[in-house]
Amino acid sequence: MSNVMNDERIPNNVNLSSDKRLQRALEAWQPNFLTWWRDMGPAEFQADDIYLRTAISASSDGWAHFDYVKMPDYRWGIFLADPVQNRTIGFGDHIGEPVWQEVPGEHRNALRRLIVTQGDTEPASVEQQRLLGLTAPSMYDMRNLFQVNVEEGRHLWAMVYLLHTYFGRDGREEAEALLQRRSGDADKPRILGAFNEPCTDWLSFFMFTFFTDRDGKFQLLALAESAFDPLSRTTRFMLTEEAHHMFVGETGVGRIVERTAQQMSEHKIERPDDARKLGLIDLQTIQRYLNLWYSLSLDLFGGEISSNAAHFFATGLKGRAKEEEYADHTALEGAYPMEVVRERRLVRDDIPLRNAMNEQVRDKYVVDCQRGVDKWNRMIESFGVPFRLTLPNRRFHRQIGLFSDLHFSPSGDLISDEAWQAQQGTWLPSESDKAYVRSLMKPAMPKPNEMAHWLAAPKQGIRGKPVDFEYVRR
Repeated sequence: MSNVMNDERIPNNVNLSSDKRLQRALEAWQPNFLTWWRDMGPAEFQADDIYLRTAISASSDGWAHFDYVKMPDYRWGIFLADPVQNRTIGFGDHIGEPVWQEVPGEHRNALRRLIVTQGDTEPASVEQQRLLGLTAPSMYDMRNLFQVNVEEGRHLWAMVYLLHTYFGRDGREEAEALLQRRSGDADKPRILGAFNEPCTDWLSFFMFTFFTDRDGKFQLLALAESAFDPLSRTTRFMLTEEAHHMFVGETGVGRIVERTAQQMSEHKIERPDDARKLGLIDLQTIQRYLNLWYSLSLDLFGGEISSNAAHFFATGLKGRAKEEEYADHTALEGAYPMEVVRERRLVRDDIPLRNAMNEQVRDKYVVDCQRGVDKWNRMIESFGVPFRLTLPNRRFHRQIGLFSDLHFSPSGDLISDEAWQAQQGTWLPSESDKAYVRSLMKPAMPKPNEMAHWLAAPKQGIRGKPVDFEYVRR
């Protein structure tokens, strides 16, 4: 078990103090990170005491400590999962060879690109969510938001450690650039589209943490297969924290669905306008927000046919999520049947497996998302409400890949530009939908026993605490 040094300026289990040059470089980056955090982290809550968990170990038992902490004083650190003895490459052209402890020169640029892209998502989500604390529906939810935020900050530290340690001057420059881009900025946007999308209400936040953080889970699982062992160990530990982010999303949407369905049943209402008259988020609006965040998150896997993904797999840089579940770890034979567009018609084509790596991982993501939607539907059904939430077809509202230049309905039918313009307001959140949802977001500091009207209370609190515990002390 690797030792964790919690008494150092930068908590770590990588023996940072043994490399003084690296330690000085990271300690020089730390003030810039804190400046970014104060400027772009949760607005107006930097001086408050938040009941947070802090990573203190890389072991599966007792890895986190819970206590009150001011967010700028949070002990962000560098944690890698313990090494797997005699680990070998599990896929691609170099299957069975020892994993790499250093970056092979021929893969330097590609690996740096993977790490920078992953690292860029972490501060981006904090920036997207920085104002949400001002309209939190409860103190419980406020605390969960801040927990997600500080852990995204720690994930940024994880990627910056890799950049500083293994990529020299280029890595240091990339680490600085991670603090200079801004979510939604016209001149210096974040790298991936979903991380430039406004996230200014809590329905969006819960959808983001369900769908977009779930993409993060699958990206981390794919990187955990990497032949570059420090990256694999880093992402394996990050997955420990990522689970809570998806829990926040799944239960958050579920609590909105539960409250709406319960009130619809009690008041015997069916029309969306009648639900809104009760101050609820109607199920039709929830469906439109689902369509938006699900389609944005599908784009994060990349194009359906990708030579980059084939290269990453062949060289061992990035595998498939849970590679052990596949029978063929070289993917040199066989094909992936895929629908493609030719002359504005959908036709079936067989794509070489390596070129369809993104789509294979996206398949698992879709199945995982469907499990959550099924839970929400069982909740709606339990109240006798005749409505079902559905995942739109993966061709719907795509900005990346084969379907990005065309329009498709949620059922996957190819439609004209005119039909899209006429119908998109029924499929995606309209400006009036967004304005209504924002109108429910009340700018007030909730008391421990307060819960907004438009969502149900959670089943239990954090770490054995009651739901009405004082999770945030002003």
